[in-house]
Amino acid sequence: MTIITMFIGEYSHSVDQKGRCAVPTKFRKLLGSNAVVTRGLDNSLFLYTNKEWKKLAEKLAALPFSHKQSRAFARLMLAGAMEVTIDKQGRIMLPDYLRTFAKIKKKAVMAGLYNRIEIWDKAAWEKYKKATEKESGTIAEDLFELGI
Repeated sequence: MTIITMFIGEYSHSVDQKGRCAVPTKFRKLLGSNAVVTRGLDNSLFLYTNKEWKKLAEKLAALPFSHKQSRAFARLMLAGAMEVTIDKQGRIMLPDYLRTFAKIKKKAVMAGLYNRIEIWDKAAWEKYKKATEKESGTIAEDLFELGI
């Protein structure tokens, strides 16, 4: 029997002065004791299980290095990656350079997106979500063309 694990839902947490942020209990169970956090898209961070990170890293490593966009995307994701450990209080340490990249200040949102968790500055997440909700009809039409 295959057990399907997926991250869903959104949770808001404080980020302390050292850059520690609690991981929701539901997410901790799926992540295990270690995970990988890296630069994401739209000024967010991506948090992966080790298994999912390995799959993504292999795909990135297989991209043609002669292609400028491939090199740029691989650098964004791979060079920005950091292994994180979930401490006894259920927190991870978000490195300074990643918090700076995502403009995360005192409040963060962790949003489950099936095989990864996105980590956003709370204000940025609210702004993004509001704009996306406003465009939901157009987005749905565009995705219909992709078979969704």
